[in-house]
Amino acid sequence: MIFSDSASPHRTDNRTGTGTGARARARTGVRRLGLLVPAVALTLVLSGCVNILELFGDRSEPTGESVSEELAPYYSQVLSWVDCGDGAQCATATAPMDWANPSPETDISLALARHVATGQSRGSLFVNPGGPGASGFDLIHDDVDFAVSATLRENFDVIGWDPRGVGRSTPVTCLDDEGLDEFIFGLPDTPIGSDEWLAESEEAAISFGEACFDNTGPLLQFIDTQSTVNDLDMLRALVGDEKLQYLGYSYGSDIGSYYIENFPQNVGRIVSDGATDSSISVFEVGRVQTAGFQRALENYLAACPTSFDDCPFTGGVDAALATIRELYDRYDADPVAGADGRMMDAGVIDIAMSTALYSQDSWQFLNDLFSEAARGETETAFFLADFYYSRDIDGTYTDNSLEAFIAIYCVDYPVETDPAVLVEQQQLMQQASPTTFRDFPPTGDLTCLNWPYQYIGPCITELTGAGAPPVLIVSTTGDPATPYEWGVALSEQLLSAQLITYNGEGHTAYNGGVACVDDAVDNYFVTGTVPDADPNCGA
Repeated sequence: MIFSDSASPHRTDNRTGTGTGARARARTGVRRLGLLVPAVALTLVLSGCVNILELFGDRSEPTGESVSEELAPYYSQVLSWVDCGDGAQCATATAPMDWANPSPETDISLALARHVATGQSRGSLFVNPGGPGASGFDLIHDDVDFAVSATLRENFDVIGWDPRGVGRSTPVTCLDDEGLDEFIFGLPDTPIGSDEWLAESEEAAISFGEACFDNTGPLLQFIDTQSTVNDLDMLRALVGDEKLQYLGYSYGSDIGSYYIENFPQNVGRIVSDGATDSSISVFEVGRVQTAGFQRALENYLAACPTSFDDCPFTGGVDAALATIRELYDRYDADPVAGADGRMMDAGVIDIAMSTALYSQDSWQFLNDLFSEAARGETETAFFLADFYYSRDIDGTYTDNSLEAFIAIYCVDYPVETDPAVLVEQQQLMQQASPTTFRDFPPTGDLTCLNWPYQYIGPCITELTGAGAPPVLIVSTTGDPATPYEWGVALSEQLLSAQLITYNGEGHTAYNGGVACVDDAVDNYFVTGTVPDADPNCGA
């Protein structure tokens, strides 16, 4: 989605360009703050005598279904699964870069990881963590127990894959680590709001787009969600499943929704958790999401004095909001250097705060963030921002999730250019989040306005999924990144959808310890049972 978890449904600081292109979006995805997973070496080391079966591993037999002659080579591939550490198996598939005009000369690779069922397998279950730009490969390879329950692990071969442009699949590549630091954290050299600032911002946006094109090439044009949906249908066939079983978190629900719309005849059982509404504009996505983070902030502030001994706020929610507003104004006027020389302005505080608001379990980080910011300290702010951007302590970026997110977003959604509309939208954004709104000139999204390839969509459409069997939509009332109203809207649009409401805080709900949600999802996947009505969990 836009945002992050994607971003557009995005968290926005209302400026793009130097040092802000990344902060202008909030990505949607399922990630666990504080989970530090070491990089996994995926090299098959061969020494001495190797059994030929061990070398080639397990093979997946494709369904053999009938497709067009030009697509037959892709749907008839045989996947070879090899052990790749932590009990996982890995494979690589080939997909056409352009599904409308497939050509072997431009084929791309898709990386997959799976954990085979611990019991009798009922087939494969594909999982996507969101983003766009998050790695499904890493989620399943490294942390399958976080992704799905023991019940689903027992009954399904659980598969994660890196969508086109992401991670170990043929990736979007734009900047080196130093360049990403400047793009994300660099401050403008000219006064914000001036004509010189606007020119500087546009130049930075153009340079970023050119770097992505130079280092990625024409794949940038075909990085859209619809192409990923086509990839997923091919992968379903390659693992030998007549029907798709799929769990999509956050932006992953977009993939699921478009699959239901495009391939209703191939739908088995699909669950979208942290669902998005594809019928609204990219601005409306951003506005609703921004309001969602404002609500989450207010919920934290209301609970803070009685929940934490070290709560940095007294005097009620309104007083605390005013204090945070003062911090934003203070650090926009006078940024402070962190330990590594990067400057903490209000944008860094904003993305740090948003990161901790994804889950109620992370609220303690907000206490540290605001206490330190009041003292002019930066440690927690950069810790949270670096977690969000997948930046390691040594300054290296561990994945390309940000670059992939921007690339997908820029071709998935049209960009508004009408000055009058932009002014109106800015006013609405201020109403959505008066605490964190930063009054920059309404320039529009300079990164996507200057992107090498423009919107190819369609990503603004009301879906029906006519002909698909029952699917589940899980939505959380206090979800800041994918607000509850989106789940309600999607469940009303898809003709066969059943809503599962979780009354609580945080982004996504399944496998989070809420038995009402977990049991409904597990029973659906294993037995096909659909609740007669919304169980209204946690009410």
